[in-house]
Amino acid sequence: MTDATPRPNSLKEVIDHLNAAGDAKDSKLSSKERRARTVARLAAVQALYQMEMTGTGVEVVIREFSDHRFQGDLEGETLADADEAFFADLVRGVVSGQAKIDAAVTKRLASNWRLERIDATLRAVLRAGVWELAERPDVPTEVAIDEYVEIAKAFFDEAEAKFVNAALDGVSRDVRA
Repeated sequence: MTDATPRPNSLKEVIDHLNAAGDAKDSKLSSKERRARTVARLAAVQALYQMEMTGTGVEVVIREFSDHRFQGDLEGETLADADEAFFADLVRGVVSGQAKIDAAVTKRLASNWRLERIDATLRAVLRAGVWELAERPDVPTEVAIDEYVEIAKAFFDEAEAKFVNAALDGVSRDVRA
């Protein structure tokens, strides 16, 4: 990265930004509930990445997060604030619907790109976002997209965040039409 390239945000910056933006977009939840979901989404992306890298099963990873990781932190952000039920639903949902989710993502890729060429963390972000858009109509479209774009910014530069935004926006039109 050059000095002119913006650096990815810290997870704390992501959570703070999402909490501020979420106040207007998802007034059905309290600020504490919004924060719990944001932390759950971050943890879910981490869990999905871990599962892909290690081949660990979904129930083992969910149990590991419940028994150990939600007592700790991720880059200084406490995971104890996570909505553990939302986290487990999200991770299980992505795993059980992965073929359908991957097809939805692949539809939004350039014709010469394959899903396997995308960084594993970015795949986890996209899979979680697609599942939430497709399976959680109670979550406003803008909230789901914004959350995953900001999560992408925590790990990547602006180009990847824009890619997540475009892909999830396209998927939202496909699944929430």
